[in-house]
Amino acid sequence: MNVNHVVVVGAGLAGVRTVEALRGRGFTGRITLLGEERHRPYDRPPLSKAVLKGEADTSFVDTDLHVMEVDFRPGVSAKSLRAGVVETTEGELRYDGLVIATGAEPIRLPGDGHQHVLRTLDDAHELRAVLVPGARVVVIGAGWIGAEVATAARRADCAVTVVESAATPLATAVGTGIGARTLPWYDGIDLRLGTMVESVDEGGVRLVGGEFVEAHVVVTGIGVRPAIEWLAGADIDLHNGVVTDEHLRASLPGTVAVGDCAAWWSRRWRTRLRVEHWDTALNAPEVAAATLLGEEAVYDPVPYFWSEQFGHMLQYAGHHPAGERLVYRGEPEGKWSAVWLTEGDTLAAVLAVDRPRDLVQGRRIIEAGHRLDVERLVDPQVSLRDCVV
Repeated sequence: MNVNHVVVVGAGLAGVRTVEALRGRGFTGRITLLGEERHRPYDRPPLSKAVLKGEADTSFVDTDLHVMEVDFRPGVSAKSLRAGVVETTEGELRYDGLVIATGAEPIRLPGDGHQHVLRTLDDAHELRAVLVPGARVVVIGAGWIGAEVATAARRADCAVTVVESAATPLATAVGTGIGARTLPWYDGIDLRLGTMVESVDEGGVRLVGGEFVEAHVVVTGIGVRPAIEWLAGADIDLHNGVVTDEHLRASLPGTVAVGDCAAWWSRRWRTRLRVEHWDTALNAPEVAAATLLGEEAVYDPVPYFWSEQFGHMLQYAGHHPAGERLVYRGEPEGKWSAVWLTEGDTLAAVLAVDRPRDLVQGRRIIEAGHRLDVERLVDPQVSLRDCVV
């Protein structure tokens, strides 16, 4: 297929890196980049880390769209899609190559009260402005984002309540056993576990059961969903995102999907994955660009992400649902790691808490598919690489 005009829908990191990859591979045709927000492209991880804490005001991506001769259209959204045409808020846009990089959008709860979410640069600034000493803050959800927001709120001397429907923090992400190890981190926070919110109302939240928790600020951090509503009427396979093969190729000809909205087939794990993390947005675009230009490339990473919460650095690599059992390295009071092993004692995933070396070595071991000596593995004094059989 001869590609002359590529339209990239979504100006987040995945969209911008795909533009760079296209130019880097010698594509000289037209590129149009649509960005729903009016900001220039920026990174999202610093929003809940540096921006929310007041350590930075922006996280703009260091790229020059003008030099790359990209027609960047901020404040323009895609409304629908049919073969060869994207319908936008500014009219029809024809293409012969399409990159879907619309990311994900936060899930909100019912109710008439104001609920903050943390997804955009504007969200971060708005939330930072109200995290003031003495403010009563309710954070709904004790997952990655909820924990990071609670960290920032406690640091700002707010009175923090965290409401989580599961039995422990991080339970949905990595299981209750690991979540239980984080419970002491919530010292000074009113942590309500096994508790659900019925609605966000004026002045606070109504819990299932009737209790009303007063709050000046309510932050909803219960997850995101792929931003694919604009594709509802399109002739393209959708299931928990835009369905792609291992080349990031979607079912609609001349189309690839990348970033938070892409549900790609993983050869390594023999399942479909959709990973909502920076590392995917950073590295998948090379494969998406290659595929769009007719080259042969496969996207099959060891997923990776990190989170900073309550003075701890958490780093994760792998796909723990592929694991059969969980083994810990180190005690909860100190620096520790959790590793998931397959039935054949290969490493499926590692979560390192203040143990960056375990993360680095574990990621390499997963990539290589090495078997591990479990007796040595449980000794935190033995490096992971020295546990390879």
